[in-house]
Amino acid sequence: MRFIRTHGLAVLAHLLALLPLMVLLWDFAQGQLTANPIREVQLRTGKQALLLLMASLACRPFYIITGIRQVLPLRRISGLYAFLYVSLHFLNFLVVDYRFDFPLIREDLFEKRYAVVGFAAFLVLLPLAVTATAGWMRRLGKNWKRLHRLVYLAAVLAIVHFLWQTKIDFRRPLVYGAILVLLLVIRIPAVSEAVSRPRRWLAKRQRGRSAEARPESRFYP
Repeated sequence: MRFIRTHGLAVLAHLLALLPLMVLLWDFAQGQLTANPIREVQLRTGKQALLLLMASLACRPFYIITGIRQVLPLRRISGLYAFLYVSLHFLNFLVVDYRFDFPLIREDLFEKRYAVVGFAAFLVLLPLAVTATAGWMRRLGKNWKRLHRLVYLAAVLAIVHFLWQTKIDFRRPLVYGAILVLLLVIRIPAVSEAVSRPRRWLAKRQRGRSAEARPESRFYP
């Protein structure tokens, strides 16, 4: 029970992050990846990468609003799994789809702007994944936080990548964009103070009630 209380949320985060990959591997083994399996893998890995990246960015705002500190370690977990899916997304493009045909890849990068933006997002996330350990945090000191603020740029690039490759229904990338804007706004100090004020007021009121109840317990054991 103690392990579940301490690590249960992290274990759940790992399971939820790995589940889409397990489903993808199962569908691949069963030959259920539609008539165009390369495109299906590309779509699924891209979707999960973006979802997990947004989940990582949502942890801090969620803590600001609710005061639940246990969600903060999930930032690293979600971020690393986002990079895993980004890497699979990129490798599927590079190895399976284009078979290391670099002249063709270079040609597509110049012709397809969404490919350029997607590759840029991968390059931005790469140093963040490499330096996600406690050892790198100690080595970089204050520069570690400055470096990892690039995750916001990676999220913007990922959404633009999604938007530019969408041909018909633009609602989903626009919804992701709106959510990202909201998450960034909540991080503004004045906004953080405003949205956390009701939670802090309730906590202070609860402590006051507890303090009033304690003396009574001496007379009514």
